[in-house]
Amino acid sequence: MFEHGGRLNLAAAQYGIPRSAWLDLSTGINPNGWPVPRVPATAWSRLPEEEDGLEAAAKNYYETDALLPVAGTQAAIQALPHLRAPCNVGVIHPGYAEHAHSWRRAGHRVIQVMADTVVQHLSHLDVMLLINPNNPTGACFTPQQLLDWHSELADRGGWLLVDEAFMDATPGQSLAPHAPRPGLILLRSLGKFFGLAGARVGFVIAATQLLDRLRTQLGPWTVAAPSRWVAARALADTKWQQLARGQLAAAHIQLTQCLVRHGLQPAGGCALFQWVCTPDAADIHRALAQQGILTRLFQDPPSLRFGLPGTSGDWRRLATALRREVSA
Repeated sequence: MFEHGGRLNLAAAQYGIPRSAWLDLSTGINPNGWPVPRVPATAWSRLPEEEDGLEAAAKNYYETDALLPVAGTQAAIQALPHLRAPCNVGVIHPGYAEHAHSWRRAGHRVIQVMADTVVQHLSHLDVMLLINPNNPTGACFTPQQLLDWHSELADRGGWLLVDEAFMDATPGQSLAPHAPRPGLILLRSLGKFFGLAGARVGFVIAATQLLDRLRTQLGPWTVAAPSRWVAARALADTKWQQLARGQLAAAHIQLTQCLVRHGLQPAGGCALFQWVCTPDAADIHRALAQQGILTRLFQDPPSLRFGLPGTSGDWRRLATALRREVSA
C-alpha cells in the first residue's frame, strides 16, 4: 500500500494532535466542495439502478456518450492493466504512484517517463499513461499534443491513458469531447473539483468495446446508490460549477503568493494545489505537522504539495505557520 494524502487518523496519532484540530492541505480536494443535500432514504434501501439519471448527467457534463461509472477512478486504475497482455507501459514520473504499481502487479514492464521526454519514448511503448494536469507537478499537455500521441499509439494497437482527475477547473483542455476513439482512455473523478472524494464516484471514458470488457471485469453495482444520487445532481449543477471555477482560480493565485511570500517558490501546480521542490521538504512537512497542518510529502524528488485552505481562518493559520517555520 502506498501513502496517500488525507491520513488524518495516522497524523493525529503520530503528532498527538486531535483529528478535529488539523488543517489538511495534503489531498488536493476542493475544501469548499459541492454542498450535498439530504439523500432520500430510498437511496439506502435499494440496489443501484442505471436508469437513475447519473449516466445522462455525466454524458452531458463530459460531452461524450462513451462512459462507464466506477467506484472512484482507483477501481479502474487497478482493473485496466488486466485488459492487456503484458507489454511496455510508459508512466509519467513523478506522478500518482498507484498507476505504475497497478501495471507492474499485472505483469507489465513499466518505464518511468518525464513530462518533457514523452516523444522520445513513444515509439517503444504499447501504452502511455499521463496525468493531465499532472499530480503533483501540475505539468499540462495540450489536447492536440495528446491527440497526436494517441494517433501514433493507436495505429499499432496501443493505448493512450489519460488521468484527468484535476481537469474540471479547466474543462476546455479535456479530451473527453474527442471520445470515443479506439485506444483512447480517460479517467475522470468527482473527488477533487467537486470535493466528493468520500462518495467514490469516477468515470472511464473509452470506446464501447473496451468499456464492455471493463464492465464485465468490475461486475454489477460498482457505485453505491446514495453516491449515484449525489453525483448526478452535482454534475447537473452548472451554476455551482461556474462559481467554483472562479473561486478556485482566485485561490490558486492566493496560495502561490502566500508560498512565495514565505520563501517557497512553487515549481508547478494547478487550480487545486501547488507543488514545491526543496531539499528541506521533509523538515518543513514535519514542522508544519507539529502545528497541525498536514501537507503531502514526496521523496522523489524531495517536494511538498500544498492544497487549498478553505476559510479565511485557515489561510491565516497557514501564513502564520509558514512565517514561523520557513521565513524565520
